[in-house]
Amino acid sequence: MKDPSSPAVRRGLVLLGWIGIAGHVAIFFLYVISGLVVPAWAAGVLLVIWAALLAIAIALLRTRPPWTLVIPVGAAAIWLAIVSAGDAWLGWTA
Repeated sequence: MKDPSSPAVRRGLVLLGWIGIAGHVAIFFLYVISGLVVPAWAAGVLLVIWAALLAIAIALLRTRPPWTLVIPVGAAAIWLAIVSAGDAWLGWTA
């Protein structure tokens, strides 16, 4: 078993971190196109949430790179919850 502090293990962990960042950038598409379904103010709130999650992902990339893999999953869940709740309770439609 390799030493967890070895450079090869550290590079692998950082690679996982960058995969998480790339996944979060891919989720940006959902946040942008939600402007077709939600009001402008809600789209703005969603973009602020996405940017806050990006800041969290960058902080995690520096300290705990593998945890950035959770950020895109959480971002998708938040987006789905907000858009679904808006549709069900506020009547947001395309």
